[in-house]
Amino acid sequence: MAQRNLLPFILLGLIEQSPKTGYDLKKEFETEIGEFWSVKHSQIYSELKRLVASEQIVSETGYFGNKIEKTYYKITNKGKETLETWKYSYDKQLVVNKDEFVLKLYFIKDKNDPRLKDLLNEQLLLHKNKLNHLNERMKKLFSDTKEIDDNYGHYLILDHAIRRENEYASWLEEAIGFLAK
Repeated sequence: MAQRNLLPFILLGLIEQSPKTGYDLKKEFETEIGEFWSVKHSQIYSELKRLVASEQIVSETGYFGNKIEKTYYKITNKGKETLETWKYSYDKQLVVNKDEFVLKLYFIKDKNDPRLKDLLNEQLLLHKNKLNHLNERMKKLFSDTKEIDDNYGHYLILDHAIRRENEYASWLEEAIGFLAK
């Protein structure tokens, strides 16, 4: 089954928060959204054109406080309706996780395969680095309960990511320990 294109909804949600430029949106994917969703820079601009064409957002180009011409995107009522409909729809299927590391493991048949130890150790390093990053983000963004209350969904996503990375790192450490026996 083909996966649904969720990029328009992400862009509508980000633009609904405040008018943004394509560059602003790209930065969101490099920081907050990038913790759980990735997209290519070119996809953002293609989707913005489609959203303008479908009248879900409007664009305004001009000089805003500096000498650089910028194009800001704002959500329309039609865009708000689309976003609200999506927010209250529920998917009845789990999304398949495409994980190249897991795919490589699938094709390793022998626990003595020389690639296995390096593969597991490299993944452990990556997941521990990711865990450290997520913990730093949690401290920076949610150091008190008011910040949690003001953006509870984001807090839950970050908490979930930290738990996921903890579990993944523990599983890798266990697998590495099993190889040592």
